[in-house]
Amino acid sequence: MTHDHDLVLRPTAAQTQAALNPPPGRTGGDLVVESLAGLGATTVFGLPGQHALGVFDALRRSDLRYIGLRVENNAGFAADAYGRITGEAAPLLLSTGPGALTSLAALQEARAASAPVLAISSQVPAAGLGGGRHGYLHELPDQAASFRGVVKSVHTARTQSQIPSAIAEAWTSALTVPHGPVWVEIPQDVLLAETSVPVVSGGDTFPEELPPRPELTAVAADLLTRAERPAIVAGGGVVRADAAKKLRQLAERLQAPVVTTYGGKGAFPWTHPLSLQSWLEDRHTTDFLEDADVLLVVGSGLGELSSNYHTFKPRGRVIQIEADLGKLESNHPALGIHADARLALQALLETVETVGERRTDPTVPERVREVLDKVRARITSQGLTLEQDVLAAVRKALPPRAPSFWDMTILAYWAWSAFDAKAPNTMHSAQGAGGLGYAFPAALGAAAADPTHPVLAVSGDGGALYSVAELATARQYDLNVTWLIVDDGGYGILRAYMTDAFGTPTATATDLPGPDFAALAESFGVPGVRTSPKTLETDLAKALAAPGPSVVVLPAVLRSFAPTHRGSG
Repeated sequence: MTHDHDLVLRPTAAQTQAALNPPPGRTGGDLVVESLAGLGATTVFGLPGQHALGVFDALRRSDLRYIGLRVENNAGFAADAYGRITGEAAPLLLSTGPGALTSLAALQEARAASAPVLAISSQVPAAGLGGGRHGYLHELPDQAASFRGVVKSVHTARTQSQIPSAIAEAWTSALTVPHGPVWVEIPQDVLLAETSVPVVSGGDTFPEELPPRPELTAVAADLLTRAERPAIVAGGGVVRADAAKKLRQLAERLQAPVVTTYGGKGAFPWTHPLSLQSWLEDRHTTDFLEDADVLLVVGSGLGELSSNYHTFKPRGRVIQIEADLGKLESNHPALGIHADARLALQALLETVETVGERRTDPTVPERVREVLDKVRARITSQGLTLEQDVLAAVRKALPPRAPSFWDMTILAYWAWSAFDAKAPNTMHSAQGAGGLGYAFPAALGAAAADPTHPVLAVSGDGGALYSVAELATARQYDLNVTWLIVDDGGYGILRAYMTDAFGTPTATATDLPGPDFAALAESFGVPGVRTSPKTLETDLAKALAAPGPSVVVLPAVLRSFAPTHRGSG
């Protein structure tokens, strides 16, 4: 009798021959790149450093494509975007100490956004591990401790034979829902020493799926079927699970209006009769959701931004589907279903169908239109024509399937609520962790992942100054990214926040005498142009249509629309 646990994958004759006769001159660094290739990686991001040179030397002997950025944090943002676009674990190669630590903000964003990033860092020589103070260059008492509170999991390979399994284990962790960044560190001497470990010939891993518990979906389906005023909040988990079609099917079957979170942009068609779009920072939307007798929340933790800054107080039953166990019922009591959004929505579709079709209610689209009309009237009353015209120009210039990446800037805050993403997984921002400098390096990672579409990055001048070094990267690899920089001479959103809170900003902190960004781009060999609100659509469309990188600079002072969570608007 053969049992499943007795089955093993037997090596082929070619694999056996390669194992018995490995090529000479291989090191621990070769084991790293062989492991990555065996797992299916094709592109890696990073920045070399003295302790990591064993890996970078091995790259010369591999077929992996290397995209080298100028700052480790930017390399992390590029890997983050590559993971979001492809759904694959994006390798990020880093060096010890300062190089590793510089990536922390990017890894925090990847964790918040559930982007699969496989960070591999060197370490001090193995003799220096264990917390002693040996005086090695870049030495930290416990480097991994700096990452444990940021990434999903930490893995250390102290010997060469541990490298393939440590990387495979980390890869599986990164791709197990919820996706996220993981950390692997390997001592310098282990990477540099010649190895007798056979060539890594494979590394298939099978991340476990996360199906819903059937008794929970049965209760959820019953609640939704009997609901008189169901509504749905669709978060980033719907996008990451590629579950937009299932969401639409369920919403139409239930006649349930859908609002997408900022991380869930594109999860539901913007102009659909049931679409409440993404106006979460608006009391009219909040009131509508509070009035739902059953609210289905899919792939969202209903955090600060998704709950109108925690002013949302649901009165009906809440059903929450969430792959991140820590987010389940973290903000509101609910029927919590710990599951992947795609699998849970499929289970609901099957179960709701067996209970019976809902009677179509023609008043539901009318109620949706009423909410959107109220939102539109509120925004119109604030006299923000310039901001709406600029955002509309960006939407018209950007091809429907082209991805866009947005920094923490006023135009992005508008886009969160008012921008039609057109399709799932095409609009991304740093609103998970909220750090500056995300848009341009992330767009470079997306362009590396899919060169068939132009990619748009949108930054303010403050955020752009975090990333200008990557103009060299864009030119070096001829990546098809257009960078729109809205130059208002400072940290515009912080200037507005300080004015609201204190009556006046601290100008020395919020005002930024900056460069001529168009001329700066030209100095890197990247075409740069200054535009105006009237010519923005034409200039941006032209830049997006041209191959390779480009920069479009819009000098403009934009204002945010008044929020409702502080009693204004």
